Amino acid sequence: MIKITMIGAGSTVFMQNILTDVLLEDCFKNCHVALQDIDEKRLKTSQLVAEKISATVNAKPTITATTDRRTALQGADFVIIMIQVGGYKPSTVIDFEIPATYGLTQTIADTLGVGGVMRGLRTVPVLAEIARDMMDICPDALMLQYVNPMAINCLALSRMVPDLRYVGLCHSVQGTAIDLARDLGESIDDIEFECAGINHVAFYTKFAKRHADGRVEDLYPRLHKLIDGRNYGANYDGCTNHVRYEMLRRLGYFVTESSEHFAEYTPWFIKNDQPELIKQFDIPINEYIRRCEDQIEKWDAQEQALLSDSPIICEKSVEYAARIINAVVNDVPDTINGNVLNDGLIGNLPANACVEVPCIVDKRGITPQSVDDLPPHLAAIMQSSINVQSLTVEAIITGKKEHVYHAVMMDPHTGAELNLDQIWQMVDELLDAHAGWLPALR
Repeated sequence: MIKITMIGAGSTVFMQNILTDVLLEDCFKNCHVALQDIDEKRLKTSQLVAEKISATVNAKPTITATTDRRTALQGADFVIIMIQVGGYKPSTVIDFEIPATYGLTQTIADTLGVGGVMRGLRTVPVLAEIARDMMDICPDALMLQYVNPMAINCLALSRMVPDLRYVGLCHSVQGTAIDLARDLGESIDDIEFECAGINHVAFYTKFAKRHADGRVEDLYPRLHKLIDGRNYGANYDGCTNHVRYEMLRRLGYFVTESSEHFAEYTPWFIKNDQPELIKQFDIPINEYIRRCEDQIEKWDAQEQALLSDSPIICEKSVEYAARIINAVVNDVPDTINGNVLNDGLIGNLPANACVEVPCIVDKRGITPQSVDDLPPHLAAIMQSSINVQSLTVEAIITGKKEHVYHAVMMDPHTGAELNLDQIWQMVDELLDAHAGWLPALR
């Protein structure tokens, strides 16, 4: 019996999506699903929802729930990570409120920037503990790592637990491809693309349509025609795509992550002395705070709906987890875009980087594929993010506080808004505020 362990399964809605995908595969309807979380109440909710999903899709898995991580890992074949260290309160709120006192505004703050650095500092030690437990208890298991900041987390895992079998997973590549197909009035089933880079800053180097007669049409000319009239829809998170289409105009390629994310990865869109940019590109400042508050406000009603006698909708999501499990267990080769260490995969990005590249999945596990060197201007944009990511990991591994300062100094958005004294003072405040969640730094 295949055993799938979900760490952080109190993230009920995400657990619901992943488990539904798995149980819709006939071959996994009798698998063992182990749910683990440190929040007993949310864990119980997730267990009840999991049982409801099973009944809805006519599956009979063994479902267990425990707050003990090592128990959950016993005999695991796949370990899916969906944790949030520090939670919305206090940690996410701190990541927004303290920078705001310095005039540094953010949109999502979970991947790059000072918010991403702080999230990485508090998340990596916990991920490393999970990874070490896996090496002790289920060393052959494959970790499916969904937690942000993706690149920081995966780079740290590669350096701290080098024998771990893992892949970092995101929905931005496949989700954006669906959005672009919609903008063009095309079916995603007819789309062929090639995409590579780093998580949230990967670009489609090919985006094309394969016609019934076998002809392959480059769709970039049609995408360019949508820019001026803004003849495109929102992204998969419901925000506008103005920033990304502007980057298409300037760079010639479309970036995978949403406008609200990408706006804070660069120095060009969020500027205190140019508030008109916020309006022009419809940039949602404090967007992640709004999303969290909305989820909290609606959670009780959502929980009641999930646990009620009303039917639960069980549809396939765009997440990769179930596809990976199916490809490995049944040796049915599949291709995904995964986050892994850059072991010669992208020649013009550094080796000490986590890259997002096509990966073949089969009974051997995850086999990343090398790609051609990226256009130099795209690699240059990625390098600015890599600088922040690698310095954050350096701070965690060495315990040197100075590298936290350096990481935030290198952040494009932060550096465009704050001077050095402000950056260092802000970092000190954040480190003090997060003291109970962070590794020892000296």
